[in-house]
Amino acid sequence: MATPKDDDKAADRIKESAQQIWLAGLGAFAKAQQEGAKAFEALVKDGTGLQKKTQQAAEETLAQAQTRMAGFASEFGAKAVGQWGKLENIFEERVARALEKLGMPSASELTALKARVAELEAQLASRKAPASTSTAAAKKVPRRRVKRSGPADR
Repeated sequence: MATPKDDDKAADRIKESAQQIWLAGLGAFAKAQQEGAKAFEALVKDGTGLQKKTQQAAEETLAQAQTRMAGFASEFGAKAVGQWGKLENIFEERVARALEKLGMPSASELTALKARVAELEAQLASRKAPASTSTAAAKKVPRRRVKRSGPADR
């Protein structure tokens, strides 16, 4: 059988062992706190570096995308202008055909008509110049007065 002294020694050893386990746990906790702070700072430093690299890569990608989009926009604009010109020509042709069906003269016919009117006006003006002197002489000739017979002359 175990003596009370042996039991006390075993209890002391268990207490001592528990105390050492407790102190080891506290030591591990303290070390984890120290290492944790260092690890946290190291992670922050690594994260900052990675963020800078990522941001730079994103900016480069964005610049490339903007360049490509500008190229697409100018190409699309050029195609749109070309298509707009075709559409404008089609519209003009259809309007011209519709006006022709209605009997309206074309722009070239109006231009020719204006030129013809100007030519005729010039010819008329040249014919009027000598004739205007004869009309002026005719105006100078006195008119005869015709007497009217009134009720007293009858």
